[in-house]
Amino acid sequence: MANQLFRKKSIDVILRDAEQGYGDGHGTGLKKVLGVRDLTFFGIAAIIGAGIFSGIGTAASAGGPGIIFLYIFTAIACGFAALCYAEFASTVPVSGSAYTYSYVAFGEIFAWIIGWDLLMEYAIGNIAVAISWSDYFTTMMANAGLHIPEWMTMDYMSAKAAQGAAWLNAPQIGGFRIILDIPALMIVALITYIVFRGIKESRSASNLMVIIKLCVIFFVIVLGAFYINPDNWSPFSPEGFGGIMKGVSAVFFAYIGFDAISTTAEECKNPQRDLPKAMIYSLIICTIVYVLLALVLTGMVHYTKLSVGDPLAMVFDERGMKFISGIVAVSAIIATASVLLVFQMGQPRIWMSMSRDGLLPKVFSKIHPKYGTPSFSTILTGIVVGVPALFLNLEEVISLTSIGTLFAFVLVCAGVLALQQRKDRPESKFKVPYINGQFIYPLLIIVAIIIVAIKAPTHFTDDIWTKDTWPMAAFWVIAIVVAVMAFLKKFSLLPVLGMISCFYLMSQETHKVWMRFQIWLVIGLIVYFTYSYVASKLKTDIIMKRAPHAIGVGVSLFALYLMMYFDDTNFYLKNDKVVVYIIIGAAIQIFYSFWAARIAKA
Repeated sequence: MANQLFRKKSIDVILRDAEQGYGDGHGTGLKKVLGVRDLTFFGIAAIIGAGIFSGIGTAASAGGPGIIFLYIFTAIACGFAALCYAEFASTVPVSGSAYTYSYVAFGEIFAWIIGWDLLMEYAIGNIAVAISWSDYFTTMMANAGLHIPEWMTMDYMSAKAAQGAAWLNAPQIGGFRIILDIPALMIVALITYIVFRGIKESRSASNLMVIIKLCVIFFVIVLGAFYINPDNWSPFSPEGFGGIMKGVSAVFFAYIGFDAISTTAEECKNPQRDLPKAMIYSLIICTIVYVLLALVLTGMVHYTKLSVGDPLAMVFDERGMKFISGIVAVSAIIATASVLLVFQMGQPRIWMSMSRDGLLPKVFSKIHPKYGTPSFSTILTGIVVGVPALFLNLEEVISLTSIGTLFAFVLVCAGVLALQQRKDRPESKFKVPYINGQFIYPLLIIVAIIIVAIKAPTHFTDDIWTKDTWPMAAFWVIAIVVAVMAFLKKFSLLPVLGMISCFYLMSQETHKVWMRFQIWLVIGLIVYFTYSYVASKLKTDIIMKRAPHAIGVGVSLFALYLMMYFDDTNFYLKNDKVVVYIIIGAAIQIFYSFWAARIAKA
C-alpha cells in the first residue's frame, strides 16, 4: 500500500499529458500569450491587495515602526520559497503549481494533500477577499452619497449579532430575514466572467489594475513623506520581538500571491525563462513598496492609532486632506479586485491538473474550444467562492489561508531538496544556487538554541509544552531533525532556510488555527481514499483493498484525538466517548470498503 500512496509521476509523462489536450477529447490547449512583464504584473496584482490597505495597519499597531523587520523577514522567507518555486516551474512548466511539484518529488499522497491545501488557500482566501471588496465598495458608495440597504451588504450572522439596521430592516419570508452580501457576489461573478473569457482578457484587466494601484500607492508614499514626524518612530519596536511577531498573519497574508503565477505556466510563451524572473521581480517590488509604506504610515501618526480598517485614508484625514480618502478607496477596490482575479485564475488550473491525473473527474479538465480556458473548473470556482461570500463572516480566514500557503511553501522547498538528492535529477534552465549547508545550518540552529535559552530560560522547559504552544515545540523538533539530516546528507542551504523559516512562521499561528488546518487535511484524506486513490491514472491493476480499512482506522484515531483535545476533563479509556468514536470509525471502514469495491468494479 505504501508504494501506491507514494507513486510518482515522471516529468516526461506530465509534459506529454500537457500536450495532449488535458483529456477532454478536443485536443484544445491553453493559449500561450504571457511574457515576463505580464507574469510580473500578475504577481504584483496578487500580492498587493487588502493586506496593504488594511492589514498593514493591524500589524503596525502591534509592532510599531519595527514592523518593517517582519516585512523583510517574511520577504526573505518567501524569497527562499520563490527560488524553489522558480526551479520547479522551470523543470515542470505545467499549471499544477505546488500540486504537480509534490507529485514529482514526493508522490501522490503528498500531491493530493497539497492540492487540497491549495483549495483552502485560493478558494477560501478569495471568499475573504470578496467580502473585503464588498466592504470597501459599500463605504465608497456611502461616502459618495449612494446608500445601499444594509441587509444587502453583510452576512446573516453579523447582522443578527449586531441587531442593527440590517437586521431590523431586512425583508422576511416566513419569519426568516433575507440578509445577503450582494456586492461580494457581484464582484466574484464579474471576475469569473473575465477569467472564463480568456487569458488575454485576464492579462489586460490585471495590467490595468496594477498600473492604477501602483500609481496611487506611489502618490501616497511621496505625499505622506512630507508629513513624517521622526518622533513617531521612537521607540522603533515598542513591544520588542514579540510585538512584531503578533502581525505575522496579516503580514504574510499580504505576501500571498507570487506562487499563484506558477499556475499560468502552460499559458507562458517561455515559462522556463519567464516564470523564475517574474516571481523574483514581483517579490522584490512588493517588499520595497511595503517597507516604504509602513515607514510613511508610522511616521505620519503614532503607531497606536493605526488599528483601523483603512489606515491609508485615516492618516490623511487627520491632516485634513479628506479628498485623499476617496482616492485610496477607489484604489483599494481595484487592488482587491486584482487579487480576486489572479486567484480565480489559479484555482481552476490546479483542479485541471488534478483531473488530468485522475484524482478528480474528467470534467474538471475540460477546455473551452473557443476561449481556451478550463471552463467547468472556472465556473465551479466562481460558485464555490461567490455563494459562501453571500453568507459567511470569515474572521479567522486570514490565519487559515496563511498557514495553508506556508505549508505549500514548506513542501516546495523540501521538494527541491528531494530532487537534489536524486541521481537522475531532471534538467532545468533555473536551479537554486547550491550552498553546502552541512555545517552552516546546524551551526545556526545551535546558536539559535543558545540565544533563546539565555534570553528566555523557561522557553524549552515550560513555555512550549502546553496545548496552546505545541506548534513551537514542533518547530524546534523539526529544525533539529533537519539539522541532523543536513549534516549527514549535505543539504543545500537555501531550500533548508526556506523550509525552516516558513515553518517558523507556521508555528506562530495559534493552536486553534492549527487544529482547523488539521481537520481540513483529514477531510481531504477522506475524499482521497473514497475516490482519488482508486481513480488515479497511476493505479495498478490490483486495487489495494487495505486502503479503506487503513483510513477508517486513521479517522477513528483522529476522532479520539479531537475528543481528547477539546475535553477539559481528564481523559481515560473508560470514558464512554471512546466507544462512540470506535463505533463511528468502524462504520467509516465499512463504508470505505463498500465504496472502494464499487469503484474497483467500475
